[in-house]
Amino acid sequence: MNSTGKSARLDRISTGEKLVTIPMDHGITLGAVDGLKDIESTIDAVTRGGADAVLTQKGIAPRVHPNKNGKGYIVHLNASTTIGPDANDKRRTGTVEEAVRAGADAVSFHINVGSDHEPDQLADLARVTDEADRLGIPVLAMAYARGPGVDEHDARNLGHAVRLAEEAGADVVKTAYSGDSESFEHVVESTARPVIIAGGSPQGDLATLEAVRGAMDAGAKGVSMGRTVFQHDDPKAISEAVAAVVHDDAAPADALDAAGL
Repeated sequence: MNSTGKSARLDRISTGEKLVTIPMDHGITLGAVDGLKDIESTIDAVTRGGADAVLTQKGIAPRVHPNKNGKGYIVHLNASTTIGPDANDKRRTGTVEEAVRAGADAVSFHINVGSDHEPDQLADLARVTDEADRLGIPVLAMAYARGPGVDEHDARNLGHAVRLAEEAGADVVKTAYSGDSESFEHVVESTARPVIIAGGSPQGDLATLEAVRGAMDAGAKGVSMGRTVFQHDDPKAISEAVAAVVHDDAAPADALDAAGL
């Protein structure tokens, strides 16, 4: 159920109902990799460049607020590590109330649809959306098709993942890009919620923006791109280019040129 508070907070993490979100919660998953050691400078750069919101775990909140240039803030509520026994086994790291205390405008939660941990993650997501709804906090579900024998970029699997997120009560859904605009239309049409795409492993600036363009042409509402942006040689410039495609309907080559890339 939407509320005045939830609508107001959705406005804080978007521009014109479109979203450029930069997740930087990777410190738990990967450690203090490039772009995250001096996370303050990275947050300043991407928010000056055009990001609507940044996303971290709750403990990083004191490093976020002084540097986000008035943009939105999302707190992520589960995690795993690459050195642990199973990176797909995301566990709760916080509550919606803790996120609110940390100054969050929204919360996010990751679920791997098709993994051995899907049942627990689905139950946890449903609990998070209930907690958030009582407080008027939007929930961004990171719903991936990910598990044994699961094709992570198959549009049917992605469509199932985003529909699951809506059914569990999410307000915005992030998922992988299927690889082309035509197949991604099925993903967008599988839910009434806004769909945004993940960045994945960096593949080069033009390839990144062509994926964004394809997703937007299919009806997506934006992006949630982490390493592609925060590990870029120029996080501000790549944020400008991504924002130009999402918010200004720019062509990829034109967006790169305008950003000086």
